Amino acid sequence: MRLPRRPRILLPVLVTLIVLGTLFFLFTGIFTDYLWYDSVNYSSVFSGILLTQILLFLVGAVLMVGIVGGNMLLAYRKRPIFASTVFGGTSGADRYRMALDPHRKPIFLIGMGMLALFAGSSLAGNWRTWLEFVNAEPFGSTDPLHGLDKSFYMFTYPFIRLVLAFLFTAVVISAVMSAIVHYLYGGFRFQSPGVHATPAARAHLSVLIGLFVLLKAIAYWVDRYGLVFSDRGFVHGASYTDVNAVLPAKTILAIIALICAALFFIGVVRPGGMIPGVAFGLLVLSAVLIGGVYPALVEQFQVKPNQQAREREYIARNIEATRHAYGISEAEIINYNAQGDPSKVDVSKDTSISGVRLLDPSLVSKTYQQKQRIRGFYDFPDQLDVDRYPDENGELRDTIVAVRELTGPPPEQDNWINRHLVYTHGYGFVAAPGNEVDAEGLPNFNAQDMPVTGPLAERTGLKQARIYYGESLSTEYVIAGGNPEDQQELDYPESGGTGQQNTTYDGKGGVPVGSLFNRLLYALKYGEINILLSSDIDPESRILYERNPRDRIAKVAPFLQADANPYPAIVDGRVVWIVDAYTISNSYPYSQSRSFGDMVRDTATDTRAIAQQPRDHINYIRNSVKAVVDAYDGTVTLYKWGKEKDPILETWSKAFPGIIKPAEEMSPELRAHLRYPEDLFKVQREMLARYHVENPDAFYGGQDFWNVPNDPSLRDSEIKQPPYYLSVKMPGTDEPRFSLTTTFVPRQGPNLAAFMAVDSTDGPDYGKLRILRMPSNTTIPGPGQVQNNFTNKFSGELNVLGLGQAQIRYGNLLTLPFADGLIYIEPVYVQTAAASGQEPYPILRRVLVSYGNKVSSKDTLEAALQEVFGESTDQQAPAEERTETDTEGQTETESRTSALNSAISDAEKAYADAQAALSANPPDWAKYGEAQQRLKAALDRIKAARPSEADAEQPAESPSPTPTSSPTTSAPATPEPTPTSSS
Repeated sequence: MRLPRRPRILLPVLVTLIVLGTLFFLFTGIFTDYLWYDSVNYSSVFSGILLTQILLFLVGAVLMVGIVGGNMLLAYRKRPIFASTVFGGTSGADRYRMALDPHRKPIFLIGMGMLALFAGSSLAGNWRTWLEFVNAEPFGSTDPLHGLDKSFYMFTYPFIRLVLAFLFTAVVISAVMSAIVHYLYGGFRFQSPGVHATPAARAHLSVLIGLFVLLKAIAYWVDRYGLVFSDRGFVHGASYTDVNAVLPAKTILAIIALICAALFFIGVVRPGGMIPGVAFGLLVLSAVLIGGVYPALVEQFQVKPNQQAREREYIARNIEATRHAYGISEAEIINYNAQGDPSKVDVSKDTSISGVRLLDPSLVSKTYQQKQRIRGFYDFPDQLDVDRYPDENGELRDTIVAVRELTGPPPEQDNWINRHLVYTHGYGFVAAPGNEVDAEGLPNFNAQDMPVTGPLAERTGLKQARIYYGESLSTEYVIAGGNPEDQQELDYPESGGTGQQNTTYDGKGGVPVGSLFNRLLYALKYGEINILLSSDIDPESRILYERNPRDRIAKVAPFLQADANPYPAIVDGRVVWIVDAYTISNSYPYSQSRSFGDMVRDTATDTRAIAQQPRDHINYIRNSVKAVVDAYDGTVTLYKWGKEKDPILETWSKAFPGIIKPAEEMSPELRAHLRYPEDLFKVQREMLARYHVENPDAFYGGQDFWNVPNDPSLRDSEIKQPPYYLSVKMPGTDEPRFSLTTTFVPRQGPNLAAFMAVDSTDGPDYGKLRILRMPSNTTIPGPGQVQNNFTNKFSGELNVLGLGQAQIRYGNLLTLPFADGLIYIEPVYVQTAAASGQEPYPILRRVLVSYGNKVSSKDTLEAALQEVFGESTDQQAPAEERTETDTEGQTETESRTSALNSAISDAEKAYADAQAALSANPPDWAKYGEAQQRLKAALDRIKAARPSEADAEQPAESPSPTPTSSPTTSAPATPEPTPTSSS
């Protein structure tokens, strides 16, 4: 039945329109990508990647279609003219042939088109492997097994495996499709007995199978080089069994496969199925016996009974390779006694710890939000950043910094215009010194408000505080700029006039969308017709997207892995994001492979930034690039970094010349804010937990292996403690240096095993890893033990702070070497609602200090240090003085009872005053702090007035009444620590 004329005309028109629409949408995606790359001056990256993908697509499509299509055409041409006369009778394939034969050409063309699309796309997706292969830079060192330069394993070996996989696929598909064609057109039939085939079909399929076996021979030979990545042995890398059993087995199997391939080729001229059958049986049998059974026997009967001796050489190879691959080979290990005597320490002469950072970046985020958010459509990240800035005396101080980013318009004003044209950017840089708080226990901001004010803003010369590019702006595009007289972008709220200050973007970031064509493209890209129709978009408007610093770096340098924690800094009067970027690989020979996501995950990690991928294992990492993203115009600048040559970066620099600038072009102000990257440090501490042991026998025993301790501020937590940025004075140095620090505990046991710090200040010692190893014959308390000691020792007074709606929050437990010992410092916060309807936020109320056998809890660090290292600053309670002067003639028990009752009364009054101050709207923090001081003094008097153990053995003459409302007589249980990463 034929279709009517009109539908027959409409069908090709409809198909054509669909094809044209698909091509236009494809063009839209490609061209808008080009516009974006051009806007950031990285068009060479776009063109380089696109041309490489097109080349590989064409090569893959042509090769696959040529191989598979050529074999199918050959099978068709070698079909018997009269199939029924060859084998006699009819075949079940005849009806399939009769159905397909009239349409064989369109079916063949469609099939080849789909195959070309599949093969071309697959090969184009491996453009990284191709560019690394053709631009490979040598490492200058060889592997110990084959003596090849390590660049062979990093760049050449993956490409060989890619080519083999492509050819295997082509040969297998060719054999299957050729067999189908031969069957359909009578080349062979399934008849009793066996299979009957024409000589042409037999020869054709024998050649294809022979080619498959020949490729298998090549694969066996190439597998010999892959043994350097083996995980068969005690550690990664070629083991005893791999070297002495698998390696010769692979060589023998390659030779056998080569012989079998020749036997299959012989089957072309020697009819019959015996020779191919023998070849196939020989291949399978040798693969099982030589490739499987023999190595298993060697492992079971030679290695396992003597594993330490057999694997010693290969463990040594793994240790050396791993330490180099992870950049830990130069780590300095120092034996540290850590037996400081607090009675011999003079803190007035060694002031290195007096300025230690107390503000916890993960806790005070809520405080920043409540005190500096200004409006609900601004916000700060959950984890703030630690940098350093000079104070009024020019001395660098650890500083908690953040930028005020935009979350979007209020829900009641959430429409397209507000979301994309009005609420376009955040505003402001907020900072506070890390070692001080104001009288209320809040951060003492030195950069704050909108517009930005404060001494730090003045000293840094901050001129541009608008944040168009930031961490929370990754998904939304905005359209900014235009006529400066028609200001419609919200700049910042103000109290007078209209209630807001407006602005118009005049930066060079983004893509111009003034032309109708560009507006059409982006309307299609985002599926938003308003981009095309809005009259608020004028010829000077620009569309800003890909606004997250990590996303921008990943796009301009897809060969780099960005650190999960970009941090803002004021550089040359502008706010910029500094991002550490890594070159990573899982192809370094003999190096231990680990999951990157597992290594960097801890309580301070943004899990969204390091979501674990199916293949996130690495065995090589370098911080080879320091990237800078301007927060106003989005400019991305990549600087080469590192004291030693990184062949991976050199390889990619050859592929994309000119995109990475030398480190010498960094401004001194930018260098002042560089720091050692967190993710790299986390990876290195995970590896150093085992690979600080360099002796193979000791490594095999594992007695000296360490663990990263769990976060002590989270009770019963199985999450690792994060490393901390702070200024540390390491043994042998003259002054504190801004560092990234961590601790280690033994594999089994809570005591301290080691302390590690890396210099994070640009200079000769930048990146130097120093490990203080604790003595193995003396127990040094670890973070968990110190936390328990703090909690048990000061539970009473901390419980009082946490009464009512208040909540105790433990800050970061800092560990520092000091005066031949170790000092632990932990801030304690009280978190309570600021007013009705507001979220709670923490306020610093105590500082806990532990050194040697002494601990202290005071309102300030200076007071706590004085109590630990000097005479107690606690004055004798006035009640005790009254006991001596006003109770003459009374017995000692009566005097103590009177003092106790007086102290309890004072405690009740102080507690009531504190609660009243909290209940005020807004809370009166000055009165609350004064009441807390009186409460602390009363608690000290209660402690002093209690009977001693000797007195407790004698019956009291008169039991003193204990008011049930007193906060000290019925102390609640030890407060449950609250996770520092939650609110």
